[in-house]
Amino acid sequence: MAQIEGLVERLYRERYVGFRNALAPVVGSREAAHDVVQEAFANALAEVGKLRRAESLAPWVWQIALRIALRQRRRGMEIEIPADLSILDEERDPALAAAVRSLPPQRRLVLFLRYYADFTYGEIAEALGIAEGTVAATLSQAHAALLDQLISEEVAR
Repeated sequence: MAQIEGLVERLYRERYVGFRNALAPVVGSREAAHDVVQEAFANALAEVGKLRRAESLAPWVWQIALRIALRQRRRGMEIEIPADLSILDEERDPALAAAVRSLPPQRRLVLFLRYYADFTYGEIAEALGIAEGTVAATLSQAHAALLDQLISEEVAR
């Protein structure tokens, strides 16, 4: 048990920023995402006995965090998963921010989990309850859509 608690603490140190950045668009701000991540890791420590495999830790904590975020949404917060791209540097690359914003919510979520939370394909699949092949296909579709939009915008200039 102490070993798994140590893994939870290590995961927090290594992935806090990624979790917060991936959840910020879900809950509307980095501050709110910070609170969600804090609560998720506290819950994970309290429920660590429910974890079946140590390698499932990151997706398991993500599921806890996402449930907390969605519970906040049901309480009346207006949230589109993930629509607020404040974690992207709009000033530095407004075209990329606009292209990401135009993606369907599922593609945005998978993209954010991969590149902002630093999840592996397997971790994304487990966290979202989808097949790893679906993760790969979704990311491929997101990449293609981003490329198409960015090329179209460049040609239009």
